[in-house]
Amino acid sequence: SFFLAFVGWFALAPIAIDVSQSIGTCENQLFPPLAYPTRKAFLKYKKADSKEPYCTYGKNDGDDPTDCLDSTDANVTSAVGYSKYNPGLLPGCVCTPGTHCSSTILYSSIGSVAVTIFVRVALGTLLERFGPVNVQCGLMIFGAIWVFAAAGIQAEWSFILIRTMIGCAGATFVTNQFWCSLMFAPAVVGTANATAAGWGNLGGGVTQVFIVWCLFKPFQQVMSKDAAWRVSMIVPGILFVIVAVVMKLLCWDTPKAVRFTTADTGKTSKASLWDYVVVLKDIRVVVMIFQYSACFGTELAMNAQLATHFRTYFELQKGDAAALASCFGLMNLFARSLGGILSDVLFRKFGFPGRLWAQFMSLFFEGIFLLGFGFVNNDQPWYVALLVLVCFSVCVQMAEGTSYGIVPFMIPTQLACVSALVGAGGNLGAVIALWCFYKPLGPIDTLLPFKVHAGYVLINALMSVFYYWPDKGGLFVGPKVASEEKGSFEKGADPASV
Repeated sequence: SFFLAFVGWFALAPIAIDVSQSIGTCENQLFPPLAYPTRKAFLKYKKADSKEPYCTYGKNDGDDPTDCLDSTDANVTSAVGYSKYNPGLLPGCVCTPGTHCSSTILYSSIGSVAVTIFVRVALGTLLERFGPVNVQCGLMIFGAIWVFAAAGIQAEWSFILIRTMIGCAGATFVTNQFWCSLMFAPAVVGTANATAAGWGNLGGGVTQVFIVWCLFKPFQQVMSKDAAWRVSMIVPGILFVIVAVVMKLLCWDTPKAVRFTTADTGKTSKASLWDYVVVLKDIRVVVMIFQYSACFGTELAMNAQLATHFRTYFELQKGDAAALASCFGLMNLFARSLGGILSDVLFRKFGFPGRLWAQFMSLFFEGIFLLGFGFVNNDQPWYVALLVLVCFSVCVQMAEGTSYGIVPFMIPTQLACVSALVGAGGNLGAVIALWCFYKPLGPIDTLLPFKVHAGYVLINALMSVFYYWPDKGGLFVGPKVASEEKGSFEKGADPASV
């Protein structure tokens, strides 16, 4: 269910430019109107193969700001001039950073991850009241409604609104992690959480290929491009409904009970909003929220940005750009599980500080490789960017796995609230990245946002020093008092339940 939720959540990402063409936001005209807000959008973009500049709005032969010259103008009758200002060099849909088209896609991306913050926070209470199966089914049905609605996008506002509402399905992650924490024993909960979440996140990579190669391109052979992407969006919606029905009929909340009760986590009081206040008073939870924003938030931002980045900056074809972008998400097949396994292995060897070191190392190398990706420009072959991207992706997914190797042990009696808040932190990180890094810095320098984002990740990696529990220890200090590891359940829990 979580895998499918990710497929639907990011289904519009690889075809965002095609949607832009349908609703008329592309900048593909030779002479944009004087009132157009981004008429100087092509100051530094060149064709990757010939290095010939596009018809540069706002720049002439003398490198002075001016309007774009027509290829028949007397000032550009030479072969060199004609080549430079040939409108034929312009792609079918100009959607580079700084354009109105790019801004529309970016706003829709921000909306889709921002709305999930509120839904994920709310799930802490809902999970305790209704159980993971009921909550997951509700999210899938709600998501299906908006995935179906995507087929009817006609304007910018509907594109942004519908993509935002589809983002509610991304909250299935919280249910996924809470459900796994109920199902698996403390000694393996890190691996279990990481594997379930990783294979769920895999949907973010699969959808880049699935939507383009399995749906859009085949449909385009028998219908127009505009109709093809619309029909493509109906398929994930149908799958949402099927999975929700099957899950409701066949799944249990816990290993020994069809429905969950708060007693399963050792909690004696009823769920309330005050639980969130109690949890947020713990500085360790706040640190985890921001660290998760630096890994899962980064993944969400990359899922939203990479296909367009490869298509506009490296000037790859739609299918090729989608395939490269999918490599980032496909690392979830093993990398997030690898993080959970690393966390569990170091825990068995070094105790709880081992989990903290696994967390720190994963985040640190994630920041290093993201910085490296920010230095790969379009003068280099695309496969250099792909190599760095794969290394970066492995570290991102591992950091997510190590994070949820720690979450079940933070405040065991408030597991639902902690899972919800940390999960919401991931979406908060995506909003921070898209709104504070990629939106303002992208028009200045396409690669600058990646470098600044890397700094954000590295700062959060260093925050690992704030983790400390008297009975578990910290990054550099062992526990002061010996205690039996309780994991995600109170001492004395029925072994059958784990």
